Amino acid sequence: MSAYEELLRAAFSRIPDPGRYLTSATLAAYDEFRRAKNPELSFRFERVRLGVAMSLLQLLADLGDHDESRQVLAVLHRALGARSTSEIDAIIQKEVKHFERLYTNLYVNEEGEQLLHLFERTLDADSQPLMEEVIQEALALTQELDFTQDEEDDED
Repeated sequence: MSAYEELLRAAFSRIPDPGRYLTSATLAAYDEFRRAKNPELSFRFERVRLGVAMSLLQLLADLGDHDESRQVLAVLHRALGARSTSEIDAIIQKEVKHFERLYTNLYVNEEGEQLLHLFERTLDADSQPLMEEVIQEALALTQELDFTQDEEDDED
């Protein structure tokens, strides 16, 4: 299993229906990117970027029950179903307001800040090595995240 697939599985392991996000196409996106020929290389890379970004936002949502993260996640999920880079761009541009609200009234702890930083690096990554770096760091961070803080706060 690739680090990309491990990250997806770790990020969506706490939701009731992970299959909704972890479709075979989503899980295979990284392998398809690696096998892609020049004409479809950028599209395949964008699918990987969307999968990584979705994982990071799901982790952020799980960490702090952050609705704006879930809304952006939903946009990214819709964009993952696109059949071209221009279709991905159109879906995201249509819903850009959700991305603008992502950082509004956002309170996050250090772990949340790390996830947001990785999310930003995912959006900025423009090569396979940079994306692999983000994936590896995100995967390592998933092992350190404490999702019980909210539950402990609720019990007080």
